[in-house]
Amino acid sequence: MNIKVLYFASLRDAVGRAEESLELPSGISTVADLRAFLADRGDNWSALGTGRNIRAARNQRMAGPSEPVSPGDEIAFFPPVTGG
Repeated sequence: MNIKVLYFASLRDAVGRAEESLELPSGISTVADLRAFLADRGDNWSALGTGRNIRAARNQRMAGPSEPVSPGDEIAFFPPVTGG
């Protein structure tokens, strides 16, 4: 399954890229699975690890951890933001 992944703000700085296209291995079917797969790359990718407060969007809509990931999806990861 081929998807596009976007990284914003401090996550972009941590992983050293704003986006990438990925061919996912079998077994990755949710946003949580994808996040764990990316965090398992190690080093700076641990910024996506569990226990970190990270938000996700699937095709420009907020997505929870159990949201499915489908071929052609655009998944974005970003830290929470506050406004005033």
